[in-house]
Amino acid sequence: MSQYHINKGIGRSVEYKGLKAQYLFIFAGGLILDFVIFVILYTCGVPQWFCLAFGLSSASILVWLTFHLNAKYGRYGLMKLGASKYRPRYIINRRRIAIILKESTK
Repeated sequence: MSQYHINKGIGRSVEYKGLKAQYLFIFAGGLILDFVIFVILYTCGVPQWFCLAFGLSSASILVWLTFHLNAKYGRYGLMKLGASKYRPRYIINRRRIAIILKESTK
């Protein structure tokens, strides 16, 4: 029986099979959500082959997208990407430079 090491030290982020930090939780939550949608579709009477095709395709897209985001943005990348939406692109100051310099010397 093989053993999987989930955490490699104190103070380090959670890592499993290359997925780090928040990507691991996105991956697990996405697979659970995919399974729930599959069960709902199946119990509503949608054909079995459509349910299987939907479940497998959405799970494979989720796996690919999660590993792609993990490789592209890294450990803190999604947080940085989210924070970049809240910072201004540029700062506009319409006051005259002489007044700004005069206030900064006081």
